[in-house]
Amino acid sequence: MTTPKMALGTMYFGTTVDERAAFSILDRYADLGGSFIDTSDNYSFWTSETGFGGQSEALLGRWLASNPGVRVRLSTKVGAQPTRLGGFPDHVEGLREDAVREAMAKSLDRLGVDGVDLYWAHVEDPTVPVQALVETFGGLVSEGLTSRWGVSNHPSWLLERIRATAEHAGLPQPSAYQERYSYIQPAGGMDVAGQPIPLGMLAPDGLDFLQRNPSFDGWVYTATLQGRYDRKDRPLEIEYQHPGTERRLAALARVADSRGLQPGQVVLAWLASGSPALTPIVGVSSVEQVEQAVEGASTVLTHDELSALDTA
Repeated sequence: MTTPKMALGTMYFGTTVDERAAFSILDRYADLGGSFIDTSDNYSFWTSETGFGGQSEALLGRWLASNPGVRVRLSTKVGAQPTRLGGFPDHVEGLREDAVREAMAKSLDRLGVDGVDLYWAHVEDPTVPVQALVETFGGLVSEGLTSRWGVSNHPSWLLERIRATAEHAGLPQPSAYQERYSYIQPAGGMDVAGQPIPLGMLAPDGLDFLQRNPSFDGWVYTATLQGRYDRKDRPLEIEYQHPGTERRLAALARVADSRGLQPGQVVLAWLASGSPALTPIVGVSSVEQVEQAVEGASTVLTHDELSALDTA
């Protein structure tokens, strides 16, 4: 069975996606050969009556306990859990070593595992020196608490500094980079709705970094713009309404029609088939949606299809 090049996003599992629905989605994802499951210690504080996260990890822990031996890989994050009610984004746990280690212990306890496959520095913490950051996360790798680590919502110049610092110190280097990205792009200079962290968009220099560093995995979130490629009841926000979007949507529709797929599925295929190949984190709320996502992420586009999409 081919492993789809995607990660199942579980942001709302345990809050707006109840346990029964989440278990059905996870079961089907595993049946379809899905591998990576992505979560975070702060998911999803904004939909929980507690005001804090942890619900997604806890639900995944219960699912793992009920499915011993299931072959999935876990990705979770640290740094953006609020430290007080209503504290995000100004009062969060951050990336100090003591905060990271405490958060890791809590995540492993909720997940019911001894270690994870990929642990992310979720958001930039400018109070933590780069040397301290790489020592903290490199230590977690050396101790077997995570197989590898990644950097999310950091500018690419800082990612390169982190990588180089780890290399110089002889410590485990980050091997994954995660930002927001999709086929259509917002107009330059405009705020993006639902993106409270300004350094969360994959810029051209970030793509260039991934091209130049093939050992890095590129992960992207909000890849299908929360269903806006396919759902007429979810129109594109104003920042996406420009002539470039019209051209790209037309090219997307042509490929989708020829393939018998939905446009959103072609977006997942474009991300997974392109250069650099990117791993989309896909959030779903039903079994049908996870089946569609796996089909899209498993589709390999031809050179001509990729060229038509890239040059639109």
